[in-house]
Amino acid sequence: MSKRKGNTLTGKIELPQGTLDLLILRTLLPGAQHGWAISERVQQVSSEVLSIQQGSLYPALHRLERRGWIKAKWGTSENNRKAKFYELTRSGKQQLELETETWRKLTLAVEQILEGA
Repeated sequence: MSKRKGNTLTGKIELPQGTLDLLILRTLLPGAQHGWAISERVQQVSSEVLSIQQGSLYPALHRLERRGWIKAKWGTSENNRKAKFYELTRSGKQQLELETETWRKLTLAVEQILEGA
């Protein structure tokens, strides 16, 4: 169960259906990252509220790659291990913009309902 602490949530929550792709695409916007780094970044930026399990992350990365929204290449991680690095493609950036706009509309509508508008 999540609890509010000031303006931030504490405790972990499950990702709502359909948000994983958006989070991955947004996390890759600054540049290429390997899978573990993507997962860690989402957890860090969300103040430890969101976490992406390995069993969800890698199938999502493969799905995004098949759709042409990200591309992957092998490289060496910061701890000197071979790792696959993922980066956004041009169509991935367009998809990120589209999904971000859709997410903002959805959250605004839900907020309006919760506030009783």
